[in-house]
Amino acid sequence: MPAALVRRLLVCLAVASPAVVFRVFGLHPHPVLGLLMFGGAVVAASFMLAWAAEGAQKDISGPLAIAILALIAVLPEYAVDLFYAFRSGFDASYEPYAAANMTGSNRLLLGLGWPLVVLIGIWVANRGLSRRDRGYRTSLLLPTESRRDVGFLAVLAVAAFLIPILGRIPLWFGIILIVAFGFHLWRASQSHVEEDETFVGTAQLIADMPQRARRVTFTAMFILAAAIILACAEPFATALVDAGSTLGIDSYFLVQWLAPLASEAPEFIVAVLFALRGHGAAAIGTLIASKINQWSLLVGSLPVAHLLGGGGAGLPLDARQVEEFVLTGTQTLMGVAIIIGLRFHRSMAIALAAIFAVQFFVTDTTGRYVLSAVQLAIALVAFVAHREDIPPTLAAPFRRSGTGASRVPTTTNRVTRNSDHRPEPEGKNR
Repeated sequence: MPAALVRRLLVCLAVASPAVVFRVFGLHPHPVLGLLMFGGAVVAASFMLAWAAEGAQKDISGPLAIAILALIAVLPEYAVDLFYAFRSGFDASYEPYAAANMTGSNRLLLGLGWPLVVLIGIWVANRGLSRRDRGYRTSLLLPTESRRDVGFLAVLAVAAFLIPILGRIPLWFGIILIVAFGFHLWRASQSHVEEDETFVGTAQLIADMPQRARRVTFTAMFILAAAIILACAEPFATALVDAGSTLGIDSYFLVQWLAPLASEAPEFIVAVLFALRGHGAAAIGTLIASKINQWSLLVGSLPVAHLLGGGGAGLPLDARQVEEFVLTGTQTLMGVAIIIGLRFHRSMAIALAAIFAVQFFVTDTTGRYVLSAVQLAIALVAFVAHREDIPPTLAAPFRRSGTGASRVPTTTNRVTRNSDHRPEPEGKNR
């Protein structure tokens, strides 16, 4: 095993070990200390998961690998969110937190993650160029194969509006979402395309190992990281609620934003590394896949966990949660509308980030619904502008993928010039 990889794993284990010791011996630290300690362990384990998932792509190639990677990357968030849903089955005071964590993670991923990697990708492509240079870029183009994922996300975004209409997440609807996620994975496995393999940072250290050693390494990392997350998810989730009361901070706010930020930090960092290496399409593709996972499997699993915890056949939502679902749903629809033409313009990335930031200053119910209406209006305008892309995008998830030697440019930073929207020739990849 490379020495650099050993050092990084030891750092992660050192961060996680205090939490594991407290958990094994049944110790209960002060809520604030518990928040830092167990949260640090979840973050450390999340990094290990992300590294292992990236390195595993050496042995699992193609679009299915991207979908599996995105699923593994959000497992820490699933552990925390499903704990809230499970506990809400016998403790009604925990009902708001399940939806809070889910809506926060969704909006964080789209409102911060998507714009960040797009802006970095365009910046990397424009290094050393001025606005007057012929090669100056203003957009990042997604590969045509991304249309399937965009189509899935579009269908999910529209279907999810049923949740605020019903005022709950029914069990039957959750099962439909879980089945939809399974269908998404199956469709990804049916795609027969060639793909260049690109690895960055720690994942490259794993990928460069001999096959047997590599497989043993990432399997061990998966098991160890999963064990840490399962051990620390419950005390971390509880500490978030208790720390809010201790510090005089709204516990709902901590659950909605701090928990997703901790669990998704590694995923963001991996995506940023891809963008910095000039692979913007791979970065945004991974984040789109993660959005699909959250909007299907995560949302669908909440009523199941609630039922297993002793609750009814559906996770109830109060007025605040309904409001959060509407805001999250309209943001998702806006995101789909922006990328439905498979072209992510810099101005749209800035607009997404700006609207995401505004919500922290608009806290009243009326303001939230007005902000939702603004997002919906932007989505409608974008859909009209890209109306020719709507039919093929909605059909893409159900259309049989073509075969042949078409290459998925997920490892190239496809961008466009101001005056030429054609994709640039792909460079040679590793």
